[in-house]
Amino acid sequence: MGAVPINKNHYLNKEESFMYDREQRFKMEDTMNAGRIEYTEKAILNMAQRRCDVLQISQSGAVLGLLTQYNLPQQFYLDIPDARINKVGCLLMRVNMNNTIEVRFLRLMTQKELDRIFVFSTHPKHRDRKMDVRTW
Repeated sequence: MGAVPINKNHYLNKEESFMYDREQRFKMEDTMNAGRIEYTEKAILNMAQRRCDVLQISQSGAVLGLLTQYNLPQQFYLDIPDARINKVGCLLMRVNMNNTIEVRFLRLMTQKELDRIFVFSTHPKHRDRKMDVRTW
């Protein structure tokens, strides 16, 4: 039997996902909000919650600051309680040495949600942000 030639230009050789390969990159904006990470431990036996700080955020992802190092699963939920944003699905992309992690959201944040986050931010950049009560 002879060797089968491998065609490198075949369309099946490049698997592409829309979310990570073709999605436009959104600019990260500095913020400072309290957050809560929720995930299941030991299969589905109990739900664990950990506090975090939302340091940067965009429509498609965020940089979270952790208080201590602990093992996180690949997928978890992020809550931002002061802005009343609950259960945003996240995918862990990168763990940095300075107790920060980079996450991607499983859905895009709306501009309305981002504005609400910035209103409740303690970052000096967002000090003068106001919110219309009727859009709450």
